[in-house]
Amino acid sequence: MAILTILQYPDPRLKRAGKPVDKIDDRIKKIIEDMFETHYAQENCAALAATQLAIDDAPAITVIDFSEQKNQPLCLVNPEISEPEGEEESEEGCMSVATVSVYEKVKRPARIRVKALDEQGKPLDFIAEGFMAKCIQHEVDHLNGILFIDKLSRLKRSRIDKRYKKTF
Repeated sequence: MAILTILQYPDPRLKRAGKPVDKIDDRIKKIIEDMFETHYAQENCAALAATQLAIDDAPAITVIDFSEQKNQPLCLVNPEISEPEGEEESEEGCMSVATVSVYEKVKRPARIRVKALDEQGKPLDFIAEGFMAKCIQHEVDHLNGILFIDKLSRLKRSRIDKRYKKTF
């Protein structure tokens, strides 16, 4: 297993979409193992998407575990979100926007249906609410090349970009 590099904004690779996974082969299993190792090595990390990492041809995979003991791993391969309900606005941060510690409020559906495959290739179909729903939506956005800062107003985004320019 290996700890992978987490890409940092404004790295253009963060805009790529994850490649659909056709089968769970040894390469995909290794990527999932490395993703969990990378995830667990971070402080305050709820989840990671493959497109956030320095992986060639990053697959459409996210790993999630925000339990205190880090003992409730969830892997979503080719995740799809449907049936959004309600709306919640809460603060979000991101491991790929960590250089200047940006946290901003983002509106998202409060409840979603999720379909995906697990790390063994078995189908998953479940309803997510609350923090889990927010987390999955954030990660699926990553797999579609979208950062949470892309959802902010122009003014807030402009302020973030100015902070980044001062940092580098």
